[in-house]
Order: sequence, then C-alpha cells, then structure tokens
Amino acid sequence: MHFAQIKISRILPLTIVLLGAILSIACENDTKDIDRLANIKAEEAVDISKDVTVIYSDSAKVKAELKAPEMRVYHDSTGNYEFKKGVLIIFFDEHAKEMQRVTSEYALQKKLEGLTEFRNNVVITKVDGTVIKTEELIYDENNKKYYGSQPITAEYNDGRTSAQGTSFTANEDFNDIRFMNGTAIHYPSSDSQLPSFGN
Repeated sequence: MHFAQIKISRILPLTIVLLGAILSIACENDTKDIDRLANIKAEEAVDISKDVTVIYSDSAKVKAELKAPEMRVYHDSTGNYEFKKGVLIIFFDEHAKEMQRVTSEYALQKKLEGLTEFRNNVVITKVDGTVIKTEELIYDENNKKYYGSQPITAEYNDGRTSAQGTSFTANEDFNDIRFMNGTAIHYPSSDSQLPSFGN
C-alpha cells in the first residue's frame, strides 16, 4: 500500500509537467495563429478589381480612359491605386479626340502626394505618330507636368528625327520636352536644300 502511493506520487508530477507543456504549446500556437491572422487582415486591406475600365471626365467631357487587367485600391492611410499588371491610359482633347496614350508594365497613383508613377517599359504614343520611350514617367498633378530620372528616347513623326536624354521634363501633352544631356539626330530628306559654303 505504501509502495503504491510512492509510485502514484512520482507519476502524478510527471503527468502534470507533460500536461503543462502541451497546454503551453497549444497557447503558443494560438498566439502565433492570432498574430498571423492579424497580419493577413492588415495585408488584405485592399480591393482588387480585374479587367478594369475607368472613364475620367470633367464638366461632362471625357478627359481620359484607363484600362488595366488588375487594379488594387488600398484602404490604408495612403489610399493608393496600384496597377501591378500594367496599364493603358488614353487621353482626349476637348472634342473627345484622342491626343495620346501611355502604357507601362506597372503604375502607382499616390493620392495624397498628387503623383502618378509609370514604370517599366513606359511608352507614350502621340496621335501624330511620335513615340516616346522611357523606364520611368512621373505625372505631377499639382504642377501639370511630367518628369523622369531615367533615360528617354523620342522618335518623331517625320521619321527622320530622334532625340534622347538622360532625364527629362515635359508639359501635359508632350509638346514641350526638355531633355537633360540631350542629343538629337536629324536625317534631311532628299529634296532638302543644304546651305552652300563658298562658291
């Protein structure tokens, strides 16, 4: 009888230790799960729309049309719009005629800063046939201008003139592009008159 009591008293503490260890592991897992779920909830504070078309208008006049395979709207303090799978924006004049279009493989509209960033294979195509290419294009909504810190090339609609620079600024319709460290090449047409030197 006394022997049995000693045996039980030795088994009981071991059982309590094991039970305590199991409970502490279970509590640790619960805490990890709660943290994981909290992080997922924070990360998912975003609306994702597929095959998006957005029309921008002002005073009942269409100014631009945006198309994207995916648009993310963040519901955090930034309120940003992100286009991870690329974007196409078509701009129209006051008569609803296309002026130019911008495409890129990535875009981010920073609502609070009033900036829209286009990155990776950015192409601006003007209705006159001029094509401008760069890896970075930033639109400053407050100052109504574009700029970029990456190299830029422009192939003009005459087919004989091209220009490039290490960075640039431009007005909204890309009629006035200021190339930094710019160079240009112009091939005159066969009927062009060159100035004569001497006799």
